[in-house]
Amino acid sequence: MTFDHPAQVSCYRHPGRVTRLACSSCERPICVDCSHDASVGQKCRACIGQGRGAVQRASARVGLPPVTTALLVVTCSVYVLTWLFPGLERELLIELAMWNLGVSAGEWWRMVTAVALHGSVFHILFNMWALYAFGPQLERESGSVPFLAMYLSSAAVGSLFVYWFSDPFTVSIGASGAIFGVFGVWLAGAYRMRHTHYGRRLLSQLGLLLAINFALPLLVPNIAWQAHLGGMAGGALIGMVWSAQRRRSQAGLGLAASALVVGSLAVGAALFLDGGFLSW
Repeated sequence: MTFDHPAQVSCYRHPGRVTRLACSSCERPICVDCSHDASVGQKCRACIGQGRGAVQRASARVGLPPVTTALLVVTCSVYVLTWLFPGLERELLIELAMWNLGVSAGEWWRMVTAVALHGSVFHILFNMWALYAFGPQLERESGSVPFLAMYLSSAAVGSLFVYWFSDPFTVSIGASGAIFGVFGVWLAGAYRMRHTHYGRRLLSQLGLLLAINFALPLLVPNIAWQAHLGGMAGGALIGMVWSAQRRRSQAGLGLAASALVVGSLAVGAALFLDGGFLSW
């Protein structure tokens, strides 16, 4: 006899197998053999089969999903144009960069528009590589509109951390907050699947990648670690909310709305507080 699990649950397809996993769509208990892991949860064979055909057909038609493609094209185009025309770079920095004093004056859009600007080749190469590597699958599984909402909202949370934990005169640019938001969603999914081989492997890989990136500010100057930390926190929060919504069979606009709520709260928190913590 054992008293560790008084309410043991068995896989619905294999009654003799006790499991701690459940399908994120229909919530039926599933064992490891019946689980199909994804960045936003694990699904049973029945639920994964319902969407697999459509995803494969869409993937066959387009190499990259539309929002990921648009973000890559727009961000890279802006960088090339600012490199060719230094005067344009100055104007965009004045109007779009994350500037703490500007946000204090009510220019809230800076918390999001800074994602379009980058300061060096290394800066934009890393961010666009990460978007290319981690964005497409997440967009296909969550939907294009929710993915865009998550990307921009994570950027806003990253900017909120810059606003809170840096000097009032700080100016920052880059998509790092949004990219770390993508990492955060993946991290939330990996933690949720930590009892599976896929989840443990994903946690290990993400842990190494994030450790390297959080160590970089110790070696390379002028890296906004606050945006990294805030973006990841925002993405992880959105990932957890998405998981709860999926268990209630909510999708599409519901996922987008919840992500936008997180971003709106970040903007509201910045506007409500008159200056960051370091200026108190």
